[in-house]
Amino acid sequence: MIFPAATLMQLWHLLKTKTSDGVPALTWLAFAVGNLSLYVYAEKYTALQSIIGQLATAVLQIYVVFLIIKYRNKSSDSST
Repeated sequence: MIFPAATLMQLWHLLKTKTSDGVPALTWLAFAVGNLSLYVYAEKYTALQSIIGQLATAVLQIYVVFLIIKYRNKSSDSST
C-alpha cells in the first residue's frame, strides 16, 4: 500500500510541476527492480494483489524514471 501510494504521489508531482529537480532516477529505478523481483520471487503471478501491488507499481515507477529523464533533458536543453 505504501509503495503504490508514494509512487502515485511522485508521479502526480512530476506531471504537475514538469520538473524533476531533486528527484533521484536511480532510486526510483531501484524501487522498480525491487518490485519486479518481489513479483517474480512471490510466484503468485495471477494473484490480483501481486499484480497491482508489485507489477503495476513497478510499471508506474519505470514511468517515473522516464519522466525524470525527460524533464532533465528538457531542462538541460533550455539552459544551453
